[in-house]
Amino acid sequence: MKETIYTIPLMDAFNANDECPFCFIERKLEQEAVAFIMGPAYMEDDIREETDRLGFCRHHFKMLYDYGNKLGCALMLHTYYQKLNKDMHQQFAAFTPKKSGAFARLKKSSGFADRESSLGQWVAAREQTCYVCNHFKEKYPRYIDTFFQLLTHNDEFFHTFEQGKGFCLHHFGDIIEAAEKTLSSKEKEKIYPVLFNRMEENMKRLEDDISWFVDKYDYRNRDADWKTSKDAIQRGMQKLAGGYPDDPVFTKL
Repeated sequence: MKETIYTIPLMDAFNANDECPFCFIERKLEQEAVAFIMGPAYMEDDIREETDRLGFCRHHFKMLYDYGNKLGCALMLHTYYQKLNKDMHQQFAAFTPKKSGAFARLKKSSGFADRESSLGQWVAAREQTCYVCNHFKEKYPRYIDTFFQLLTHNDEFFHTFEQGKGFCLHHFGDIIEAAEKTLSSKEKEKIYPVLFNRMEENMKRLEDDISWFVDKYDYRNRDADWKTSKDAIQRGMQKLAGGYPDDPVFTKL
């Protein structure tokens, strides 16, 4: 098959012996985006227009702060606030409060899932966008497509897949959804048994590692070997939800 710009990073991820190759790719793309924004790019008008429009989620604001370029953060926040305050003024000017009767005041709040006010919806819409998240979301489907291309056309890659540690549950769900839309019935017959085996075997491996981690705190096992359980907590968390709980702060070199 023809190589693409996604082939080598994907093969590197599968050869990294990680709990989830797509977590590996996600982290790489996330760090690339942060380093790009906090590098010379923050001086580019078109990039600042995009960050002003999309903003950042809470997690990636923290990553930008930790990265270490305080001037870059301040300049980016400056234009972001300028646009935000202009938009907020317009929203306030257009806002019409609902009339509240006695019945409405007695009605219990159902939370914030379905915001009815225009201001609540405006805030919710802003919280749904993030420049760094978008960077990953735009490239992620192409990595999924490349994954299936390699899986169905590259025997060496399929062997690597057979020997791998499976995926975190989050990315496993994405893979199954994509497989149902992408693969033929014959391809599913070949791939699904291997995929399910990798998931079951490796989830059981994590269960056993965590079990032994707990048992090590029994005084009778004080001098016993940790085996492969020393980092069972962080690997176990990654397998369940994705990400890297034990990652050090990502900073500029």
